[in-house]
Amino acid sequence: MSYQYPILIALMIQRLWELYVSRKRLAEDVEHQSARLLAEPKFPAMVAMHVGWFAGCWLEVLSARPPFVAWLVIPMLAVWGGSVALRLWMMLALGRLWNVRLIERDEQPVVVSGPYRFIRHPNYLAVIAEITAVPLLLGAYWTALAATLANAAVLWFRIRDEEAYLFSVDEYAEAFTDKKRLIPRLF
Repeated sequence: MSYQYPILIALMIQRLWELYVSRKRLAEDVEHQSARLLAEPKFPAMVAMHVGWFAGCWLEVLSARPPFVAWLVIPMLAVWGGSVALRLWMMLALGRLWNVRLIERDEQPVVVSGPYRFIRHPNYLAVIAEITAVPLLLGAYWTALAATLANAAVLWFRIRDEEAYLFSVDEYAEAFTDKKRLIPRLF
């Protein structure tokens, strides 16, 4: 079996677990009437981009059977590992607040610990790294290019929508106005 298949299976398990946790938390919050799902007209585009990215990785690996290229595979494995570590750090910092959807809460807690000490959107930084690194790690070069460009477009709108809500929360605006979105002190 090629080294790509265990990576793809691990990625699938990770994503399914994230969706399960997200849906469960949303259902609990809505049931307790402490949170409401915000309208996200572009959410289907984000889902389509992620599904296309994952499918593209599988299709390129199955059709091209790319060889192991150590000078590219090993650094991309490190980038992917870093993105997973950043995502876990972010999820630990947010705790029960983490979700893949935009949620309005009656009392919106503001988390400034973990990676949020440095940037406003560590999850999106992790996703950017993952969307680019995983296809390169697998030898799915066309998927890396297409998904990176599609992800940039999706995140452009997603971050704007999310920040429109979050910056309406006084505590959030106070805590994050001076922090950059993705790269400390840069961007």
